[in-house]
Parts: sequence; C-alpha cells; structure tokens
Amino acid sequence: MNGITTRLHWTDKPYKWHINEGEEVFVVLDGEVTMYYKQGSEELSETLTPGDIFYASIGTEHVAHPIGVARVLVIEQEGSE
Repeated sequence: MNGITTRLHWTDKPYKWHINEGEEVFVVLDGEVTMYYKQGSEELSETLTPGDIFYASIGTEHVAHPIGVARVLVIEQEGSE
C-alpha cells in the first residue's frame, strides 16, 4: 500500500531495539506484549493486551517483548525491520 507494509506476526520471541524511518502502528490481536520505548534518556514500558495499539512516531526507539505467544499486526513503512 503505497510504501506501507502490513504484517501479521505470531511469535513468542522478543523483537530487537530499533528506530523506524517512518511511523509504526503495532496492534495486539491475541496474547500480551510488553512494549519498551525511550523518551529522551528514560526507558518506559506498557503491557498491551488484545485491542491495544502502540504508535511509534518517527525516531521513537522501541522493542516488543511478547509474554508467551502473541499475535500482532504491524503496519510500517516498507523496508523497516
């Protein structure tokens, strides 16, 4: 979709810390995920459950850690990791 990718992940593995070149929307469909992110020098976290959405603006360093198996929908700029 015009340089945007939409992926469905079914995983119990943590992602890697990263910063996307564009915006990212991360939607938990099933399970629980702890999303860690940085604001300035402070590391924060939120536990996401089904229906919760995490929005990462450009430049937001973040990483998702599923708690057990989780299904997530990730919408981001094409070529993002």
